[in-house]
Amino acid sequence: MRYTSVAVAAALTLVTVATAVQGQRPEDAVDARSLALLAKGQAQQAAGNLDAATDLLESAVAVDPRNRGAFVSLAEVAKTRGLPGKAIRLYREALSLDPNDVAALSGQGEALVAKGAVIRARENLAKVKLVCAKRACPEVAALTASIAKGPPIVTAAATVPAALPKTD
Repeated sequence: MRYTSVAVAAALTLVTVATAVQGQRPEDAVDARSLALLAKGQAQQAAGNLDAATDLLESAVAVDPRNRGAFVSLAEVAKTRGLPGKAIRLYREALSLDPNDVAALSGQGEALVAKGAVIRARENLAKVKLVCAKRACPEVAALTASIAKGPPIVTAAATVPAALPKTD
């Protein structure tokens, strides 16, 4: 069963409202059904079945909108599909639940680079370095490499006809 963009938007709105009203609860308090859907979704994602993964991960968010891991996994699926704008928004939802989530900060930074927002990606890198100051994080190296590589260069190509039509 696919959720429409309206249903996803409603779920994202619930995340914001629920977080503002009830505060944030720790990861271990996320609904067990949501965590089970997250695990199934990640398995489908790893198998390359992105449609099934998206369905399961959206269901995980619907069951418990505080499931930060589901937002991160949905963002990764969006990045895989070449949708960096959508990935940035999904990472933002994860970061609203935990501003120090290194995976979300790094992933959002990589998606920002893909959109050409290198300066904002550097801000994310600074946050990742701050969070990882007392431990080694592979995300620092990955985001640094992504920023160094820079955004993809897109060029326009035009074909010119061999002969122009005669005008009389």
